[in-house]
Amino acid sequence: MNKKKDSFIVNRIKSVGYAFKGAYLLITTEASLKIQFVIGIIMTIAGLYYNLSATEWCIQILVIALIMAIEGVNTAIEEIADFIHPDRHPKIGLIKDLAAGAVFIVAIAAVAIGCIIYVPKIF
Repeated sequence: MNKKKDSFIVNRIKSVGYAFKGAYLLITTEASLKIQFVIGIIMTIAGLYYNLSATEWCIQILVIALIMAIEGVNTAIEEIADFIHPDRHPKIGLIKDLAAGAVFIVAIAAVAIGCIIYVPKIF
């Protein structure tokens, strides 16, 4: 039984479809991602209002994307951990805490970057 392999382009299209599905699921089902998404929209509106420079826009977009991506990775780690060991376990707790810590570090950096960009514009 030889199954014909899909072409490179077909595989890329499928990959983009899976990625889109994953992003959609994250934004529509995960509370933390919903919050980050809304914050991203608010910051985009603020960027339009304060007329950010091209460099500021690049940094802001990158930070918003980074936070949402790391939240997605954190969610995936939590899902894998729960799948592997559904019961409470110290090692699983440690793994989840480490992933949440990574999100926290990026969030603190995002707040600092937001302050660097917006405090001079507001005051």
